Formats: sequence, C-alpha cells, structure tokens
Amino acid sequence: MNSLTPPCDNDHHGQPDSQVLSLRIEAALLERLTDHAAKRGMSVQDYVVRTLVRDDFDERFKASVEETERFYGRSA
Repeated sequence: MNSLTPPCDNDHHGQPDSQVLSLRIEAALLERLTDHAAKRGMSVQDYVVRTLVRDDFDERFKASVEETERFYGRSA
C-alpha cells in the first residue's frame, strides 16, 4: 500500500514543494535497507532517496524490469 499526500503549498524554508510517499515493505527488505544505510551513516529515508536520484537509476530499474519479465514472463 502506498499513498501520496498533497504537495506542500506554503514552504517557508526556501525548499521546493515536496510530497510524502508512504509504502509498506517486507521486514527482510527493510532490514537490508537499514544495513546499507547504516554502513553509509545515513537514515533509511536518505539512503532510498539517494538511490532513486542516482544518475543510473533509470537504466538499472529498466534492466531489473526486463530481467523480471524474462524470468516471470511479461504481465498484461
């Protein structure tokens, strides 16, 4: 389950508008993310955001989707 909150309209700190993404993940995945973040001295949230904004994220995501489709077959 994930949800988005409406963007912040009145940001008084000079930050760009933002939204909150809430998602439910398996405990094992959260533990892995926590371990990776801790090795870098980061919070899980910062680690995930840093990973998503990496220059190669789109290419890596596309490769993962293609690999999943090869393994499980293309879904409708």
